[in-house]
This record gives sequence, C-alpha cells and structure tokens, in this order.
Amino acid sequence: MDDKPRHIAIIPDGNRRWGELKGIPKKEAYAIGIRKIGDVLKWCKEQNVEFLTMWGFSTDNFTRDQAEIKDLFELFKHNLKEALESDEKNKYDVRVRFLGRINLFPKEISEMIRKAEDVSSKNKKHTLNLLLAYGGREEILDAVNQIIKDGLKQVDEATFSKYLYSKDIPDPDLVIRTSGEQRLSGLMPWQSTYSEFYFSQKLWPDFSKEDFLDALQTYAKRKRRFGK
Repeated sequence: MDDKPRHIAIIPDGNRRWGELKGIPKKEAYAIGIRKIGDVLKWCKEQNVEFLTMWGFSTDNFTRDQAEIKDLFELFKHNLKEALESDEKNKYDVRVRFLGRINLFPKEISEMIRKAEDVSSKNKKHTLNLLLAYGGREEILDAVNQIIKDGLKQVDEATFSKYLYSKDIPDPDLVIRTSGEQRLSGLMPWQSTYSEFYFSQKLWPDFSKEDFLDALQTYAKRKRRFGK
C-alpha cells in the first residue's frame, strides 16, 4: 500500500481531562484544543496528506451542561470570525468543509459556517473537514431518509455513499484517537470500514508532531487487505 495516508480522521479526545489535570478552566482547555487543529493541518501538509477530518462537536454533545455548550459556541464564533476576517484565509490553499447537522446550531453560527465554506471553496490542494453536530448513526439515517424522499427503490454502495455528508471525500485511510480510549464513538461508521486505527495515550492538547509521525510510521507498516 502507499506509505502515506491520503485522508486522516482524528477524534481529538481529552480536552476536559487535560484542563482538570492542569487546573485550567474548560473553556481555555477547549480553546487550546481547537488551536491544535492548526498544528495538525500544518503537519498534514508537510507530509502531503490531502484530507484531514477533525471531530469537533457531536450530536450527543448538545446534552452537555448548558454553560459548557455556551462556552463552546462562543469559541466557534470567535474562531470562525477570525478565519473569515484573516487576510491569509486563502494563503494556504485549504478548503474548509463542515459535515453534520449544521442547522442545529444557532443561526449566526450556521451562517458563518456556510460563509467559511464558500470563501474557501476554490482551494483545491488540501481539505479540512470539521465534524460539527455530527453523529455517525445520524449521518446514515439522514442518507436513508433522503434516499426514501428521492424515491429510490434500491441502492448499491456507490449510490449510498453519494448520500453521505462526505459524498465527494475519499474514505479515511487512518483514524487517530487520543486519550487512551479505544473506540470510534460513531465516527464515520460507513467510511471507516477499512480504515487503519491508531490509539494514542496522550490527551489531545499534549498530542505532538512526534506522536503524529509515529502514527504515520505505524500506518506505513500495516498491510491493508480491504477484506480480500
């Protein structure tokens, strides 16, 4: 197989635990975790990884403490505003996409998300997919319901894939999860069927470039059979 994955998906777990260990407020810990995404995107570009998918906020997260959700929404708005106003927003040739039930967010955030997608849509070299208001089962259900709405009586794998949020994105070759947890928690269940997995003991804010490169080295040693 190719030594380098074309598409890496990451579950950046451990922000809250890291904040508790460091005596740092949750909001600040989340802010540090969000900034880490920029580091990983840089590492991906250095290694010629075309697609990076980051899980940012699941549909289950809407059940969290309302104060915590409010803090997260403020962070989303701040980072979206910063990205949209930056003079360098297209400098790095990165297309930004948001996958999930975006309509569940407040209108202001939803509009900023769609604008961020629009202004970066012509960038082709690299793609950053952010999973927001995302759940793997919800993605499949949304696809099934749209298929029913379109009146299709029978579908094959190729047709079904076209109804997923990630319809024109290659399946992830490598899935990374931090914090020592060894489960996907619903990350892209259809798309990750033949993905390789790498579980790091590091909490997300402590995940380093060395850890990232170790994941790539581990991936390069794997033999992917795709069920054959």
